[in-house]
Amino acid sequence: MAQLKAISLNSSISLASYGPRRNTLSNPDNLIFSRKLSSFQELSGKSSSLHGHAIVSNSGSITITPKNPGIQAVLSSKTGTEDSKATKDGGLRGKLNKVVLAYSGGLDTSVIVPWLRENYGCEVVCFTADVGQGIKELDGLEEKAKASGACQLVVKDLKEEFVRDYIFPCLRAGAIYERKYLLGTSMARPVIAKAMVDVAREVGADAVSHGCTGKGNDQVRFELTFFALNPDLNVVAPWREWDITGREDAIEYAKKHNVPVPVTKKSIYSRDRNLWHLSHEGDILEDPANEPKKDMYMMSVDPEDAPDQPEYVEIGIDSGIPVSLNGKALTPASLLAELNEIGGRHGIGRIDLVENRLVGMKSRGVYETPGGTILFNAVRELETLTLDRETIQVKDSLALKYAELVYAGRWFDPLRESMDAFMEKITETTTGSVTLKLYKGSVSVTGRTSPYSLYREDISSFESGDIYNQADAAGFIRLYGLPMRVRAMLKKGI
Repeated sequence: MAQLKAISLNSSISLASYGPRRNTLSNPDNLIFSRKLSSFQELSGKSSSLHGHAIVSNSGSITITPKNPGIQAVLSSKTGTEDSKATKDGGLRGKLNKVVLAYSGGLDTSVIVPWLRENYGCEVVCFTADVGQGIKELDGLEEKAKASGACQLVVKDLKEEFVRDYIFPCLRAGAIYERKYLLGTSMARPVIAKAMVDVAREVGADAVSHGCTGKGNDQVRFELTFFALNPDLNVVAPWREWDITGREDAIEYAKKHNVPVPVTKKSIYSRDRNLWHLSHEGDILEDPANEPKKDMYMMSVDPEDAPDQPEYVEIGIDSGIPVSLNGKALTPASLLAELNEIGGRHGIGRIDLVENRLVGMKSRGVYETPGGTILFNAVRELETLTLDRETIQVKDSLALKYAELVYAGRWFDPLRESMDAFMEKITETTTGSVTLKLYKGSVSVTGRTSPYSLYREDISSFESGDIYNQADAAGFIRLYGLPMRVRAMLKKGI
């Protein structure tokens, strides 16, 4: 049985064992989900990942430094005592033992912590994943979680896994939703939800919760991953369940429960950032007729303000997967991070999209994907050398369905997994390098090379050659055009 070891500051040193618990929720049919999140993620599936040295700080918290340096677990003794009482007494809506909450430290998830304790009498384990949203969004999370009433905060760095196991397969598949969207948020949700399932197993939680609204796609993406990986988990979605209807209500609830939230009632953009992209929604963007404000963008400069001199980059690719930049081998996350910086200063990767959400409505969003746009162009250009016509056509048709599955949260669907196996096989020879020119928002290819290139200069040249006899084209055209010729003969009565 997986165990989490902790130290109590209120008595002699003791070990608290958290194992699987049976759900005693009085009305499981009332469970629902919650609103848009920006970060969360994975603990190792092995119990040893949580074991390590316990460091007692003066603030009364305990930091468990595990064997895996990517994981950090923080436990507050004060809130732990309060949660024990809450767990014993139950809540207003039923009884859960322990809930793993996808936690960003923002207004919504900060309010969800006391709401869960009040309504389900449970301990709340806050979970945050670093998927490249930036250090600023991770600062102060321990203090915020404890102030909200959480018994524990678990943080894990998932950047490499996110890029390697989620972004690059989509890139290899050529997945793009509705002609523009490179699936930044869609790819991040399953890796986060998978980690939540793992954490729930490690700490003995019987439920998970997220902060997605009932109007968006993310609620579906989280829940389908939960269903696929652990259908026994209960799911609580406060935004579909509570009486809080908006930002102002959430702020009032926070004040009532003494939860500090560094926000105002002024409307701002709703943003989601990870290593692949930054999305902007809300505010003036809700009217599709409005041009985005220049100061809204954060990852890229205005193309008008970009350097007057172009920059060339060479992307090395191995079997459809980017592996190097300008001849230097890099890890997946490092490669993407460097391209984000390069592409951002040239204004690369801005799109303004009105998309069809999975739940039926249209929404307008603006996305910045500088590094991703460069990589997408590079992989696609190399395929022009390594794939034949029929293969490209089939691959492109499947890429549309692949993107739809990812957008709809069906990452762990056998159909997507089977399609991914096809993509992996078909791109085995997509190896080589592509040189791209970046200039004031545009990406253009200037060169491509591959040891598996199907392009033959001796065949394609306008000069005569031994392999291609131009006279052979006459017979080919007669046979290829025979159906059209027969139709014309029918019309003329020939």
